[in-house]
Amino acid sequence: MPMELNADFSRRIALHAEGIAWRASPMPGVSRRMLDRIGGEVARATSIVRYDADSRFSAHVHGGGEEFIVLDGVFQDEHGDYPAGSYVRNPPQSRHTPGSVPGCTIFVKLWQFDPADRTRVCTDINRIGAVAAADRPGVRITPLFKDVREDVRIEHWSPGARGVIDTEGGTEIFVLDGDFEEGGEHFGPWGWLRLPSGATATAGAGPRGARLWIKSGHLRFAAAPTQV
Repeated sequence: MPMELNADFSRRIALHAEGIAWRASPMPGVSRRMLDRIGGEVARATSIVRYDADSRFSAHVHGGGEEFIVLDGVFQDEHGDYPAGSYVRNPPQSRHTPGSVPGCTIFVKLWQFDPADRTRVCTDINRIGAVAAADRPGVRITPLFKDVREDVRIEHWSPGARGVIDTEGGTEIFVLDGDFEEGGEHFGPWGWLRLPSGATATAGAGPRGARLWIKSGHLRFAAAPTQV
């Protein structure tokens, strides 16, 4: 059944994983914490998805693309094994049979690609370096993907680092580890913040620093799936 969850992209949305209930998916052993969603089982969606040991989804095509990062465990499909720290982009019309023998948790975004995009990305973020941000002391950047629509990266914030967040075109932040604050609100691991284009936002890392998955520029293109 179609649903809308945090579907107004002109609003700031802040969610904390521990406060979101797990919802069962159509497949036994696979559950989801939904962050935003437009549509039914085929949806423009951002979620935290948990695979119990020996669980899997049936084979399917990603008509609008799939982007995910493995948070813990090992995600698997017929193309390989993806341990924690794997960042994967499966473009529109790609097909796979996802699952996990040991179990895993992923942060995943569905149906948010340029329909013409056919670039697959598979990167282990634990194995690539980071460069200092030119205008933000204490921040280092690991680039993951960039095109005319969006910029996806990991930002490593040193303890106590502070900086202005660029929100041109909209920005999402997902906390991989550590903690940070924005707008007087604290975000721990797996916290998620979505900022609309033009928002004024200054953030600061906590005493442990923070490692953040960040995507920016993409909310200009936010839309529901074109087919169901």
